[in-house]
Amino acid sequence: MSDLYISWSDYHHKIEQLAVKIYQSGWQFNQIVCLARGGLRVGDILARIYNQPLAILATSSYSGTGKQDRSSLIISRQLTMTSENLGSRILLVDDLVDSGMTIQQTVPWLHSHSQSPIEEIRTAVIWYKACSVIAPDYHADYLADNPWIHQPFENYEQITPFELTQKLKQP
Repeated sequence: MSDLYISWSDYHHKIEQLAVKIYQSGWQFNQIVCLARGGLRVGDILARIYNQPLAILATSSYSGTGKQDRSSLIISRQLTMTSENLGSRILLVDDLVDSGMTIQQTVPWLHSHSQSPIEEIRTAVIWYKACSVIAPDYHADYLADNPWIHQPFENYEQITPFELTQKLKQP
């Protein structure tokens, strides 16, 4: 498996490419649901571009070693959102689809936990890996060789508040 290193500039450009693909499809949605943590930044930017409400659903399938635990997915008990009800046409957003397990389990969760009827859910990710058991409706890049993606914010997972304090000390 190869490694793919993404800069902040590349990261934002990929989100913009994804926004354009969604727009060009002509599909109209009235709610964005992002999967935290990876989909937070993607969902925020798309919500700003499309001027649509953003809901956040926390999920986790990665262990502390940075490897995905395909046997278990933790889904939060509820959505965080500012509207009273979830929209009926949902764009479900994450940064990538790796195994496909997270999106595969989140779609039925949304249907069963919504207080109002959901007409349609479509999925959007920046990176769609070939190893996924599902295909997202929209993606910026298809990755046939399933690389490990090093995203620009990962350095924050390796630094402590003390180390950051030392790094930012003024001479």
